[in-house]
Amino acid sequence: MAWDFETEPAFQEKLDWIDAFVREEVEPLDVLWPDSGAPYDVRNPTTRSILRPLQEEVKKRDLWACHLGPELGGEGFGQVKLALMNELLGRSLWAPTVFGCQAPDSGNAEILAAYGTDAQKRRYLEPLLTGEIVSCYSMTEPQAGSDPKEFRCRAERDGDGWCIRGEKYFSSNAPYAEFLIVMCITDPDVPVYQGASMFLVPSDARGVNVVRWSGLAGETLGEGAHGYLRYDDVRVPAENLLGGEGQAFAIAQARLGGGRIHHAMRSVGQLKRAFDMLCERALSRRTQGEELARKQAVQHAVADSFIEIEQFRLLVLYAAWLIDRGRSEEARTYISAVKAWTPKVLGDVVGRAVHVHGALGVSNEMPLHRMWAGVPVMAVVDGPTEVHKTQVARRVLKSHTPAAGPWPSEYLPEREAWARSKLGRWLEHEVGNQ
Repeated sequence: MAWDFETEPAFQEKLDWIDAFVREEVEPLDVLWPDSGAPYDVRNPTTRSILRPLQEEVKKRDLWACHLGPELGGEGFGQVKLALMNELLGRSLWAPTVFGCQAPDSGNAEILAAYGTDAQKRRYLEPLLTGEIVSCYSMTEPQAGSDPKEFRCRAERDGDGWCIRGEKYFSSNAPYAEFLIVMCITDPDVPVYQGASMFLVPSDARGVNVVRWSGLAGETLGEGAHGYLRYDDVRVPAENLLGGEGQAFAIAQARLGGGRIHHAMRSVGQLKRAFDMLCERALSRRTQGEELARKQAVQHAVADSFIEIEQFRLLVLYAAWLIDRGRSEEARTYISAVKAWTPKVLGDVVGRAVHVHGALGVSNEMPLHRMWAGVPVMAVVDGPTEVHKTQVARRVLKSHTPAAGPWPSEYLPEREAWARSKLGRWLEHEVGNQ
C-alpha cells in the first residue's frame, strides 16, 4: 500500500529554488506593477525587458511551461507536481507568466495542441509557447451567465469561410492578445452542446470591436484587461475552425477542467501568503500592553486559518493525484469540490488577515485588499460556485442508495433489532450466565 506525504528530494530542490526565486526576483514586480493585466502586455518594451531575463533563468532550470509535454517545450509534470509548484507561483501576480503557465494561455495552448491543425499550431501555438504572444479565451456572454442555452453569438457559413456576429463579455487579456478563441453557435437547430463551435480569430481582424474595457474591483473605471467585445460580421477562413464543427463544449471541458484545478493550486499560494501576513502582524503588533498573538480571539483566527488551509491543500492535492492516476470520472467530483470551496477559504483567511491588520489591512499599502477583491472573482470564474456544488451533490448521491423504508438505515431501533437478530444466541447465552 502506497500512501506518501513526502516529496522526492530532487523535486524538493526545485521547489526550494522556485520559492526563493519568486520571493526575491518576482514578487517585487507585483509592488511596482500591480494591475492584473500588466504581465500580459508583452508588446510593451518595458514588460518584455523585465520578463525575458527572468524567463530565461526559468528555462535554464527546466521549469518552463511544465504543464506541457516535452514535445511542446515543457516538462510534462503530473498534476501533483504542478500543484506543489503552483502553490509557490500563486503568491505572485507575475510568477505564472515568468514560468510560462499563465491563464488563459496555458489552457489555450493545451487545446491548440490537442485540437489544432499543423497550420494553426505554427501560426498560433508556437509563438504562444515561447512567450512571444498572449491569447484570449472569449466565451462568456453578457446575458448568458452559466446557462449556455442563452448563447447568442453566431457563426454562419460565408462562402468558403465563416461570419461571426455577437457579443462577448469578460474576454480576459483581450487588450494584449494576438488572437482570440471564440465560442459561437453554428447550428441553432440542435441542442447547444452539439451546436457550438470554436474559432481562432486574429485580434486585429476587421469587425472585432471594443464596447469597453472592464477592470477588476479597485481598478480605474473604463480601463482593465477584460474586454466587452462585439463581433460585427467578423469573417474568418474555414481553416480557423478549431477542432470539428459542433465540438466546442467537448473542447471547453478539456480546457476548463484543468483550469479549475490550477486556479485552486494557485489559490493555495495566496492563502499561505495571507496567512504569513496574519501571523507576522499578530507577533509584531501590540495592544493593551501585550502582543496581538496573546489575545485568544487572534489565536483562534490563526488556528482556524491554519486548519482551513491545510484541509483545502490536501483536497487540492488529492484531486491532482486522482488526475495523475487516470481516475478522471472520480476526479471530476473533486475538481468541482475544490472549485466550489476556493472562494470560501479565501474569504475566510484573507478576511481574518485584513481584520487583524486593522486600518493597514484595508489600505493600498498592503496586498490584502487585492486578495480580498479576488474572492468573488474565484466564485464566478470557470462556472459559479452554485453550479459546482450541484455537480458535487449529484455525483456523491449516485454512490448512495435510498433507505428501504421510511427510516434511514442508521435509525437506532431498527439497527438494534438487526444487531439482536445477528447476535441473538450469543446475547441469550451471556445474559443467562449473569
